[in-house]
Amino acid sequence: MLIQFQTPAYATITMFGDVALTLIKLMGHSGTVPGALLASDIPAALTQLQAAVAAHPEQPLDPATTATAAAAGQHVSLAHRAQPLIALLQAAAAAGNSVLWEQV
Repeated sequence: MLIQFQTPAYATITMFGDVALTLIKLMGHSGTVPGALLASDIPAALTQLQAAVAAHPEQPLDPATTATAAAAGQHVSLAHRAQPLIALLQAAAAAGNSVLWEQV
């Protein structure tokens, strides 16, 4: 499953479903797909996501990993996975736009 995040203020972002759901929940949302944040709710969601990233920046946030990658200690961090969504939320907040996400 893939999830796309959209707002008029930024390019569409596509993420692996399990990664996107984790980030959606870190924003304080229920994790339902499809979903949305109203423009007025974005600053709080952005703050929650940034706080979660700051608390655990190196935490692995990978889609289903292979045994080989896990054994080798290879992973993509929460900070790296969250960066595009943080940029999208910042752009949406600055423009006063809502953010939508859906499964593709």
